[in-house]
Amino acid sequence: MNPGENTIGRSSPLGATPGGGGVNFSVFSRGATGVELLFFDREDDYHPARVIPIDPSSNRTYHYWHVFVPGVEVGQIYGYRVDGPFDPAKGMRFDPSKVLLDPYGRGVVVPKNYSRDAAHEEGDNAGSAMKSVVVDSRAYDWEGDKPLKRPSSQTIVYEMHVAGFTRHPSSGVAEGRRGTFAGLTEKIPYLQRLGITAVELLPVFQFDSQDCPPGRVNYWGYAPVSFFSPHQAFSSRQDPLGPVDEFRDMVKALHRAGIEVILDVVFNHTAEGDERGPTLSFRGLDNGIYYILEQDRAHYSNYTGCGNTLNANNPIVRRMIVDSLRYWVDEMHVDGFRFDLASILTRDASGHVLANPPVLWDIESDPLLAGTKMIAEAWDAAGLYQVGGFVGDSWKEWNGRFRDDARSFFRGEEGSVARFADRMLGSPEIYGHEEREPEQSVNFVTCHDGFTLNDLVSYNQKHNEANGENNRDGADDNRSWNCGAEGPTDDREVEKLRNRQVKNFLAVTTLSLGVPMILMGDEVRRTQDGNNNAYCQDNEISWFDWNLVAKHADVHRFVTLLNARRLLRDEEHER
Repeated sequence: MNPGENTIGRSSPLGATPGGGGVNFSVFSRGATGVELLFFDREDDYHPARVIPIDPSSNRTYHYWHVFVPGVEVGQIYGYRVDGPFDPAKGMRFDPSKVLLDPYGRGVVVPKNYSRDAAHEEGDNAGSAMKSVVVDSRAYDWEGDKPLKRPSSQTIVYEMHVAGFTRHPSSGVAEGRRGTFAGLTEKIPYLQRLGITAVELLPVFQFDSQDCPPGRVNYWGYAPVSFFSPHQAFSSRQDPLGPVDEFRDMVKALHRAGIEVILDVVFNHTAEGDERGPTLSFRGLDNGIYYILEQDRAHYSNYTGCGNTLNANNPIVRRMIVDSLRYWVDEMHVDGFRFDLASILTRDASGHVLANPPVLWDIESDPLLAGTKMIAEAWDAAGLYQVGGFVGDSWKEWNGRFRDDARSFFRGEEGSVARFADRMLGSPEIYGHEEREPEQSVNFVTCHDGFTLNDLVSYNQKHNEANGENNRDGADDNRSWNCGAEGPTDDREVEKLRNRQVKNFLAVTTLSLGVPMILMGDEVRRTQDGNNNAYCQDNEISWFDWNLVAKHADVHRFVTLLNARRLLRDEEHER
């Protein structure tokens, strides 16, 4: 590198910002003693094409390391190496042999030989590491598009997986576009005919597909490594900038069809796991800032069941969360968010539950996010359950008690009638004290996590053997009823009863007061063969089989009519 090839740059904004004939890079690290910016020509290069040391005396402001590099263009692949003390007993896990993602990077590339193992084993992992991409966030023609801001009272949510929606060969989508944002875009007419008004997409932030048991794949995506980058594998375009533009194309097309886009966001943990996990980004930048650590500082608090817990109420992490939400609304035009294990956001750095969590009020009070749909999964994996009491004035909540009580009622459990009646009326027993609109309750009987609706009426027990954990994983309390036979059957009477039960569940979900949510494929009785935890099944167990649209045309028609009736009722009420 020649003298004068870079300049000091600035601390704000964080990330990689093009402009002025180059790119400004800024990253936070309080405990680092040295930071290097690495440029790569290709994602699988074993050695960077350029290494730019960031001078701590001139290129560091407070805890922000920054540099402006002239001549760098959009599409540049980059990463960081960060040096500092490796002292787990004090919560420090710096490792300069690892290439780190930029926490604010707008794009990610994944080499074909990406290795999660190499990110926690000793030695240089440059050739097998995910890397960030310089993206010009403003360089896109939205053609006047903006978030739709549809009233919650006129919203019908369809929870779906981007890849699973079109990956099955029966989708009719060209092979190179199956399982992508572009593939979903092709199927928008189906969603319009079905009558839903919003898609709730399982995680689309870049995640680590290798964060799963050996021989499996993380399919659901609850393993984030970047909160600003769309998942590269969901793009039919594999150039570094493809995923960003293809995601925007999808959003724009959905909006033209009158359909909102809600993202399932995971701000409770990352794919870096526990103390045995890989160093991908946050751990190597400032472990004690980004994660809640146990008192011994060597171990991670695990309120998520996923190995670690994001330190959401730390000022740096709070800012990152809000900045991420603002980015997806302002520059990617999404309409709302469903927060996975949202109760994590109420915990402080010691894991204690806060009465007024700063991050939640930051989100609620942000003017750019005003009118954006915010939906909380108001519980966590450590037993904290806040349905009916989640902090904030505008949050909607996944109503897990609606699911449980509807299931109990339709299998004839004693004492379920009164609870079921309350759920149909918007759950005033749960929410009445807040004097809010009934749409505070998001009503669902099934979601990605658990049985599909077909399996709810076809199996008494879970059948998760395909997951390789001896059927130990997944919930045991499913409140299901197989209608007289376990699994598929040729008994016409059993099948007739199952079809009626499926319609019963769909009717109460759609017609009860609150916001209805339908799981992808329930409208055509999609099955997972009794698997109630298909997080690692990227195959026909999880994919939408489009042959079912004709096979169960009666159920599909029933849902379409229900949705039309629901919207007509709500529109008449609004008038």
